[in-house]
Amino acid sequence: MEGEQHSPGERVIFLLPSASASQAASGWSSTALRCFNLSGVPVMPSKVTPWYKKKRVSQVKTDYAYDHTKCVCAKQQTAVRTSSSKSVSQVQAQATVAMAEPAYTIPAFRQRTADEGTEEYQRVSTKVGKGLTVIQEELHRMRMTTKAQVDSIAIQREVRNMMYKKTDVLEDIPKLPDFLVALRPHTVWEKTPVKLFCTVQGNPRPIVKWYKGGVPVDPLTAPGKYKIENKYGVHSLIISRCAVSDTAEYSAVATNAHGTATSKATVTVKRAAGSGESCQLGLVPHLTEIHPSKLEVSMLDRFSVSFGVEGGSISLVCTLVVVPDLPNLPPLAQWYRDDKLLKPSKLAEMLVGGGAARLTLPHLAKDDEGLYTLRIFTKDGTTEHSAYLFVSDAAPSAPGAPGAPLSVKAYDINADYVLVAWKPPNTVNEMAITGYFVDRCESGSDTWVQCNDAPVKVCKYPVHGLKVGHSYHFRVRAVNSAGISRPSRKSDKVTALDAAESERLQGTDEGVPSAPGQVVATRNTKSSVFVQWDAPKYLKNLMGYYIDGRIAGSKEWFPCNHKPFKHTRFVVHGLIPGESYTFRVQAVNVYGLSEESQESSSITVEPALATPSAPFGITLLSCDGSSMTLAWKKPKHCGGSKVNAYYIDKRNADSLVWKEVNLVAVTERICTVDNLTEGTFYEFKVQAANMAGVGVPSAPSAPMKCEAWTMEEPGPAYDLSFSEVRCQSLVLLWKAPVYTGASAVTGYLVDMAKKGSSEFVTLTQEAVNHRYLKVTGLKEGETYVFRVRSVNAAGVGKPSKLSEPICAKALPGTQEIVAGVDEETGDVFLSFEACEICETSNFVWSKNYKAIGECPRVAATSKGRTSRLTFSSPDKDDLGAYSVVVTDTEGVSASHTLTEDALNTMLELSYAIRHPIVPLKHGLNYEVLEKGHVRFWLQAVKLSSSVSYRFIVNDKEVTSGEGIKISHDVATGVIQMTVDHFTRANEGTYTVQIHDGKAKAQSSLVMVGDVFKAALKEAEFQRKEHIRKQGPHFSEYLYFTVTEDCTVMLACKVANVKKETSFHWYKEDDEIVPETPPNVMSGACALPIPMFSRKDQGVYKAVLSDDRGKDTSLFDISGKVFDDIINALAQNAGASASELVLQCTPEGIRLQCYMNYYTEEMKTVWKHKESKIASSEKMRIGGTAEMAWMQICDPSDKEKGNYSIEISDGVQTHTRSFDLSGQAYTDAYEEYLRLKAAAFAEKNRGRVVGGLPDVVTIMEAKSLSLTCTVWGEPTPEVTWFKNEQEVASTEHTKVTFEGGKFASLVITKVTPEDSGKYSINVRNKYGGEFVEITVSVYKQGEQIPEPKLGHPKTPAATPVSTPVPPKSPAPPSKTPTPVPPKAQTPASMRSQASTPASTPVPKSPTPTPKSPTPSRSAKSPTPPRFMKSPTPPRK
Repeated sequence: MEGEQHSPGERVIFLLPSASASQAASGWSSTALRCFNLSGVPVMPSKVTPWYKKKRVSQVKTDYAYDHTKCVCAKQQTAVRTSSSKSVSQVQAQATVAMAEPAYTIPAFRQRTADEGTEEYQRVSTKVGKGLTVIQEELHRMRMTTKAQVDSIAIQREVRNMMYKKTDVLEDIPKLPDFLVALRPHTVWEKTPVKLFCTVQGNPRPIVKWYKGGVPVDPLTAPGKYKIENKYGVHSLIISRCAVSDTAEYSAVATNAHGTATSKATVTVKRAAGSGESCQLGLVPHLTEIHPSKLEVSMLDRFSVSFGVEGGSISLVCTLVVVPDLPNLPPLAQWYRDDKLLKPSKLAEMLVGGGAARLTLPHLAKDDEGLYTLRIFTKDGTTEHSAYLFVSDAAPSAPGAPGAPLSVKAYDINADYVLVAWKPPNTVNEMAITGYFVDRCESGSDTWVQCNDAPVKVCKYPVHGLKVGHSYHFRVRAVNSAGISRPSRKSDKVTALDAAESERLQGTDEGVPSAPGQVVATRNTKSSVFVQWDAPKYLKNLMGYYIDGRIAGSKEWFPCNHKPFKHTRFVVHGLIPGESYTFRVQAVNVYGLSEESQESSSITVEPALATPSAPFGITLLSCDGSSMTLAWKKPKHCGGSKVNAYYIDKRNADSLVWKEVNLVAVTERICTVDNLTEGTFYEFKVQAANMAGVGVPSAPSAPMKCEAWTMEEPGPAYDLSFSEVRCQSLVLLWKAPVYTGASAVTGYLVDMAKKGSSEFVTLTQEAVNHRYLKVTGLKEGETYVFRVRSVNAAGVGKPSKLSEPICAKALPGTQEIVAGVDEETGDVFLSFEACEICETSNFVWSKNYKAIGECPRVAATSKGRTSRLTFSSPDKDDLGAYSVVVTDTEGVSASHTLTEDALNTMLELSYAIRHPIVPLKHGLNYEVLEKGHVRFWLQAVKLSSSVSYRFIVNDKEVTSGEGIKISHDVATGVIQMTVDHFTRANEGTYTVQIHDGKAKAQSSLVMVGDVFKAALKEAEFQRKEHIRKQGPHFSEYLYFTVTEDCTVMLACKVANVKKETSFHWYKEDDEIVPETPPNVMSGACALPIPMFSRKDQGVYKAVLSDDRGKDTSLFDISGKVFDDIINALAQNAGASASELVLQCTPEGIRLQCYMNYYTEEMKTVWKHKESKIASSEKMRIGGTAEMAWMQICDPSDKEKGNYSIEISDGVQTHTRSFDLSGQAYTDAYEEYLRLKAAAFAEKNRGRVVGGLPDVVTIMEAKSLSLTCTVWGEPTPEVTWFKNEQEVASTEHTKVTFEGGKFASLVITKVTPEDSGKYSINVRNKYGGEFVEITVSVYKQGEQIPEPKLGHPKTPAATPVSTPVPPKSPAPPSKTPTPVPPKAQTPASMRSQASTPASTPVPKSPTPTPKSPTPSRSAKSPTPPRFMKSPTPPRK
């Protein structure tokens, strides 16, 4: 303070400049150096330079190098303790020396002697009293405050005057009319007003005229309709009581001496519902007269440095708080790229509203790379934010192909040609570019035409052959030895016109620029580096620079930018924290890229060095009446180096003078302040120091009363911190209270609340006795606060100070601790890789959250980002929870609980590594090979080429020799020994011993007893098999298969046969000769067994033989084999089984199931209402080869219900069912009664039993007797016919019928006239039969004629009406055939007999049965085959 004097021993603090990007670019600023000197020299007041006298710069920042936000605000600087009389150059020199020192030591401050302190106290006490000193200090403070206020008022007055002068200067500049606020469209209800307004600027002030649909608006033509106003630069058109006819496009045209500007908007007037037009609006939009620049706008979440890929899309978003927030009046926002204003287009979509400003680049290209700035116009001026966007190359069209060129533009536009120029792409690891192809495309077309046949080597090319007046776009492709790049973004539209002037491509110097000068990289942030360099000596029309980087120690370079940058400084973003990098720079012009600059020195990515931020959270831990113990939290930012000192100041709460507490630095964040006055209130503040100096002090603590603590409960815990923060969990740690109360602390209670809430939840039901707690069940992204309460025997003590708010979200790239075993040494370790690290970071390992420190049981080592905790002799004492924290990071930490099972597993692996064995996939085993050879083998996981081994049999080593072969295969890891002649002498124990480097292995196999006998038997069998296979033999012995038609096939496969080889089948030693002889040359033979049943059981044999030998195969079809065949048949039959079919017979109702094949040996079960049915007189079960049936004899109502058949094949059961109830049963029962009656009629009808021949040949004059036996009940009537005429009994032709059984026709002395066709008709009321006989008469001496049959004898039944009406499930013919009268001729009777009285039709789906073979004489009525009633066999 001005006028104060200080002793030479007081503290002197140097604050060194931070090597940030802005300071590196602009040099030492006036505020970069701060020197506090209390040497007694008065402070010289510095001159305040008003902002308007400073050098004017562009409103848009050109320093692209960092993500920044510019805010205009006024701050009053607090008075510093001391100042320095040294010049700035001297201070810079001292600061440089201090920065270059290998270590920084905090100087000893104010080291006064006791005598000096006593003299000072006496001097002050003698001259002035304490009260007078306080009054003087207060007067001095008021004087300085008043002076500052007067200076501020003067500055504000001068600012206002300069603003008016600035306005006058701007008004003198000519300017075209421009609409600051354009017209906006409106949709309103009918009979409501609407106001169109706009704001126009220009010099001289423009005149605005209004138009409706291109016609000027004249308020005088419709008085009261239109009102035109111009207030405070806002032009408006008010339309009162809108009508539907007012719907039109309105325009405002602003004109001055330099030009014209137009703004248009559409007004739509809607009619309410029910008034002739549907209502489509909700509310009439509210109109406001507030200009966007009058809004208060604050930026919240700002877009950061972004990275995109060519061909992709990206959005830059900044959230806003707007007051007032009007939906129809968003803030006025402008977007800039590299200081150039962007306009909305297809390549740059802009949106302001909804609390955010958004810029979307839907089709990224390298042209879009650059510094993006968002400027918002607010009530207090403008606020803006900038960040860099990097756009990398897309995947190349071919491996090694270059990136696409960029910034394609047309110059020197003429009628027939234009000069196209572009910027070359950055090439890092690709081959050098050999040239470029230029393509053109007419506007509106998608067809591109290549302009040059050979690649052009420079970045410009004149395109000829254009058509006058046509518009074109151009693009460029780069070429190298690997291929052609993707095309560049097409240029803006260019029209070929003979313009008087056009933009010319400047520059005549040829060749690439020289290489840039020295490259210097400095620290910037934890993920970026500031790079600057000297410009090339020869620029040659420089376009910009490409910057490349690589990780130190790597040979692969990567591009840092993809668009030439014009300045000689650049911030490289997106680097790995803690990693070291080297950089180089190349200059670019139209001729290509220069040579690379020299590489920069390696630099580690860390924040720039600065003083630490202020500590905070000063807490009182204990007080005894004369001293107070304080604790505080470490600064949030360490400034790039370790905080190694703290300084505490104190003052009385009613005083303004701060006094230093400690002269020597405090290294811990706890300090006891002594020599205090009891009952006095004190305030404290703390400063932190690091290598860069002492940082700013903390805010003063709340007043604390120095009063002795006497409560029995403990004091507050302190230093709450967090570790292992994840999305759903974290670990809270704290330190024990300094004041324990009347007894020792026994535990702690932890409370939690969401940020901003006062409702705390206790997380521990009972007090925990350790000073950490893992909190789970958190909600990702939610912010929480915690407090801890200590507990002793007296109760719960004071709660700690609230922790800092913590968000439940893991750091990007967070990894966990990994437990493992070193593959080389076998050491058990815990390893952790940090996601970020800095130069001052350390890995701090803890067990159960207590720092391990120096411990003989473990050793911690670190390399780069990875730290390893190695156990020397791990055992159960090492079990527990291990954690690691990386200091000077944003909370990088992790934990791992070492369990007994995990430790045992790792110990086993460790033992295996330290005592290596050859791991075996398979131990020693044997297998019998062809010819009866026995192979002993084992397989290792891996074998080296230097492996050695030996076989030991019965304690004797065996080597390769006669009858024994020993070998190994490194690729497969197999070691084997083959014994050619395996006999009883080979019984014993077999062992293999392996040595492979340090690893060993041994495996044994005991071949004694039953194991050896089995191996010997198999060897002898294989030996015999080998001999057998020398001649014809079975490659596959007999086996059976079942075909789709249920034929059982006995099949076998043969080998080593020839044409002379014979094949024979036998059953029980009886040879079987199949219809098709077996063909041995086909390699397979088969014996079909159709209609398989129990009769086919037996032993089948196949014999194969020729001159080389004989082989036999036996197949016993019995027992299980027979059952397997039946089950296979049942499977086929069950799958093919039809649904149950209802069929009526004269005996009853039959249910039939048709299938491919049926035999009674199949496991079939019939069920009625889920009850099994046994075959009986009532229920008969049977079947044929084509179906299975179940017949209900003489059915009654008891037999109604559901019936099913189950066919089991041993694996699954096939079920078919039929519901015999309701109408189905009624129809079936009626059909049964009809058939029963028809069968009775068939049984008792008249018929010829026998005795009549078909043909009779007789000599003339002989007697002919035709006699037959007839039957019928009742006795039938008999009628004889000749040539279809009834024969009457005469002397020549005598007809007799005796006893109702014997009918005869006797012709005495036949004559040729008696030749002809005779027939007999036997019938009664149930029907009859018609039989024909042909008679031939020849004369004596003539040759006996060949018998000539008459008409074929066909059944000639005379059906009669059936007593029961014909009804069946499928309706038959219901018209009965009447009995023919006696006068009918045989022909008519035959024709009628061909139609039976009733032919029952089976229900669908009944398969059509085969037609039965007709008998010699037809029966009437003859039921079809499936209507017959065969008598089923009884079981």
